Order: sequence, then C-alpha cells, then structure tokens
Amino acid sequence: MESLYLISFGEIALKGENRPFFERILVSNIKKALKKFESVRVEKTHGRIYCFVDGRREEVIESLKKVFGIVSISPSLSCDLDMNLIGQTALEVIKSIDYKGKTFKVETRRPNKSFPIKSPEISREVGAHILRNLDGLRVDVHKPQIKVEVEIREKAFVYCQKTRGLGGLPVGCNGKATLMLSGGIDSPVAGYMIMKRGVEVEPVYFHSFPFTSDRAKEKVIDLCRILARYSGGSMKLHVVNFTEALKEMAEKCPDEFITIMMRRMMVRISEQIAKKVGAKALITGESLGQVASQTLEALNATNEVASMPVFRPLIGFDK
Repeated sequence: MESLYLISFGEIALKGENRPFFERILVSNIKKALKKFESVRVEKTHGRIYCFVDGRREEVIESLKKVFGIVSISPSLSCDLDMNLIGQTALEVIKSIDYKGKTFKVETRRPNKSFPIKSPEISREVGAHILRNLDGLRVDVHKPQIKVEVEIREKAFVYCQKTRGLGGLPVGCNGKATLMLSGGIDSPVAGYMIMKRGVEVEPVYFHSFPFTSDRAKEKVIDLCRILARYSGGSMKLHVVNFTEALKEMAEKCPDEFITIMMRRMMVRISEQIAKKVGAKALITGESLGQVASQTLEALNATNEVASMPVFRPLIGFDK
C-alpha cells in the first residue's frame, strides 16, 4: 500500500487537444503550493493527478485547497490490482476514521476496463470484506454516513474522505491582467474571480498620501498577500504615487468631474503598466450603480481612455 492524495479536476477534462497544456500548468501550480513540504512528487494520469507528499494531512490539504483548477482532494491508499489487496486496503482506509455505529457503502469506478471484474461486483466483494472484518458497521446504499470509493486504474485507489477544491482553471493558463486594487473588498474579490478563470493577476495601487494614509497602503499589501496564496505564494504589487496628479485635478477640474477624471487617469496609468508587464486586460471591482462614478455614463467615460478590455466581474452584484 502507498499513501497519496488523489486530485480530481473538472473543467479541464472538457478540453480537447489543448488539454495537456492546462494539465501541465495545474501540475506546476500544485508543486508551487506544496513547495514548503519535503519529498513532493506529482504525477499526472488521465482524469486524475497523484500527489505524494510527506507532511501533516491537514496542512497538505489546506495548501491544495488554494489551487484553482482542483475540484476535489482525497487522501487515498493505493495497491496492486488484486481483489484481496483491494479489500485489505479498504479496511485500512475505513479504520483510519471513526466508523463504529455508522452506515457505509462501497462505490467503484473502473476506468481501466482491462480489469476483468466489473464495478458492481467489486463494490459487493469489498463491502462484504469490510463487514466480515469490522464490527459496528451497517450497509446503507441510499444515504450512507461513510462512502468508501474505489478507483480501478493502473492500480487500485481507495478513499473515504473528499475535500472540495476551488474548481475553475489553473492560474496562468489564460494570460495576465492588471488589477486596479484599492483597500476595499470589491477589487480583491474581482481579482479572485478572474484568477479563478486562469488569469495571472498583477495589481496596481494608487497611493495619495496624505489624502489616504500609510495604513491604507499597508491594508492593500495585506490584501495582496492573501491573493498571493491563490497564485503560488507570490504576487508583484505596483504602487503609484498619485498625490500630485490628484492635487492638480482638484485645482483645475470642476468638482462634479473630479471623480471621473481621476478614474480616467487611473485607467490610463494602469494600462501603461499592463503593457509593460505583458498584461492583456484591466480588472476593476466596479458594480453598476453602486456609486455615482459607476453609472453607465460614468463607466462609458472611463472606458473611452482604455484600448484594452476592462473586466468588471462584480458588475451585476449587490454591494
């Protein structure tokens, strides 16, 4: 028997000839997420990724939960394709949890059709083996408290615990975008949503001391650190000193236009940064009608100065 984490992915499985491209990026991102652990080995097979890691289970799962593209993480045991070994492996898996007084069922998938025993029969034999060797368990095929899952591939993989992943696509498979990041909640959420679609995000923050405090800048840095956890642990933040531009606009622009002019200037600067770093789009946390600068007219005025797409993932969300 060998211990590992069986990782499943969702949307990537729907890809065609470019599917290996997405899988390679996902494997790379998994390795980055696990770089603090020793003896990490990641292997890709059809429909699954095998992850062999020396480390506390809770810490490993917590790291893998921050990788976009992963649908589920299952601590598993593997064995050779022999029914006696599969039954023994299932026993070890179920004995690793609190099973007494609970109900269970065995569910089998058999992608490896060369294995001669079909899925229903495997489930019956493994379930019978568990019942013969463990007291305090009952079978319930409709609403079991424990589901023992068996996957027949090049080896047999057995598990009974499954942690949900973030889903989406692996960061880096859909290029790079520049996130206009403020100290509020909207822009980091917008960045997170675009990252989930496989986009690498590089934030830009406009600092206007003394109109905004240094504490505001520290808050933005903290937000970047949180976002970086979902991007392999690192993220480059661009800080733009916007004080002089803001002062000049306050002197020369009518009061009712200052906010729009400020947004247009920020978009222009963000686009210049985006072009320098190879980004192909801008991201903002704007929501339609949330404030006066986010009406259709105001958004249209802001868009006029941009030559690249401006993504607003929160556009239809309530505040």
